Amino acid sequence: MRATLLRTSLLGAAIALLAGVVVATPASAANPIITSIYTADPAPLVVGNTMYVYAGRDEAASGQQNFLMREWRVLSTTDAATWTDHGAKANIGTFRWAGADAWASEVEPRGGKYYWYTSVNGNGAGWMDIGVAVGDSPLGPFTDAKGGPLISDSTPNSSGLNIDPTVFTDDDGQAYLYWGSYWGARAAKLKPNMIELDGPVVTPQGLDNFWEAPFMFKRNGLYYMIYAANDTNGCVTSSSYACQRYATATSPMGPWTHRGVVLGQVSSTTNHAGVAQFNGEWYMVYHNANAPGGGNFRRSVAVDLLRFNADGTMQRVTQTTTGPPPNPGGPPAGNIALSATATTSYVSPWETLSAVNNGATPTSSADRSNLVYGNWPEQGTQWIEYTWPSARSINRTAVYWFDDDQGIDLPASCRVQYWTGSAYADLPGSCGTAANTFNTLSFPTVSTTRLRLNITAKTGLSTGVLEWQAFAA
Repeated sequence: MRATLLRTSLLGAAIALLAGVVVATPASAANPIITSIYTADPAPLVVGNTMYVYAGRDEAASGQQNFLMREWRVLSTTDAATWTDHGAKANIGTFRWAGADAWASEVEPRGGKYYWYTSVNGNGAGWMDIGVAVGDSPLGPFTDAKGGPLISDSTPNSSGLNIDPTVFTDDDGQAYLYWGSYWGARAAKLKPNMIELDGPVVTPQGLDNFWEAPFMFKRNGLYYMIYAANDTNGCVTSSSYACQRYATATSPMGPWTHRGVVLGQVSSTTNHAGVAQFNGEWYMVYHNANAPGGGNFRRSVAVDLLRFNADGTMQRVTQTTTGPPPNPGGPPAGNIALSATATTSYVSPWETLSAVNNGATPTSSADRSNLVYGNWPEQGTQWIEYTWPSARSINRTAVYWFDDDQGIDLPASCRVQYWTGSAYADLPGSCGTAANTFNTLSFPTVSTTRLRLNITAKTGLSTGVLEWQAFAA
């Protein structure tokens, strides 16, 4: 969200908007992905077989030269081409301490909950704050998780404008918050509760020409930061517009190395984007002014394919009016786990290891209508391994977690490894810890005779699996 405007008359006014009942309806494949309303500042999140996009809603009237934003929407897809608008799942009224400006936001999962970090105008001193709402599913319902701002003008070393939060959780469980505008990028660690800072606010180094709108992700062990810049040195033709530059780092707090422009100037003056891997492909979601009647304050979310070079650098995204081709969700045919031999570090005597690859389709994480695998009372990290008599080419796995609410819970984290012939190597990406769904991990094709699922339990708990699938390339 570019912030070059004075406060509107809504500043400090108490707005309490209840999210209305909305019938989720799909939209046909095209860019922008939704044209029934105007949406902006998209942030993607992949959970199981679904990609969600969290976006603000532009409500400015035609010709109005100011942002009017009072709610946050959730859009979703199972094929990256056909999208469903689930309606407003949070709004200014979600935060009693706020009064206006539902600007850029992002959702981050943790411990079976979903934390929605928002840019919102508080009623107190200063201008924009960062709030946090929480829900039990990607669609909520969401409620205020803190009762006040996480970041405000009173936060030591805060940005010149505290907007555009992006939260990234690393493989070790440490979460990081980046945010900022007016050339003021800021970063801090988050405590495990996800609503408190864990240490000082720092100014990250190496984000050349940073203006606002950071978004952080990780690929093949390398950290990526995309962000809006408005320089005319290969970025935009006028500093009234913005492009998306990106930088990489070997540590989540940097220092960062600038790599170039990944998304050029769009048709709106603002430029805000996010990146996600979904069903084996990488995508960039962003906004422009291309919808009928659109403009700088009536923007719409678009999505296009993102390509990487062999050295890990990103190719510049080609902006299209058609959007990406359909990439159907759900596990593909050819679950080769059915023919694998399963072994494990431990299985409870009253459970069975054969549950993990017996071809069942659970109805929920508490489903006991079929066999289940659990490792209670063991804690820490346990593993399940598949072995095939000869090498298999594999590019995807999907795991459905078991949660009996009696000592077995969703894991804190997990990772998938493959056998190189002499040692285990990590596969890139997170295998996901969401309940009530297959958590799908896609990765570059590997040829291997063994695949291992490492499951790390939450403190004092154990873990379980209802089904673990593996798919041939």
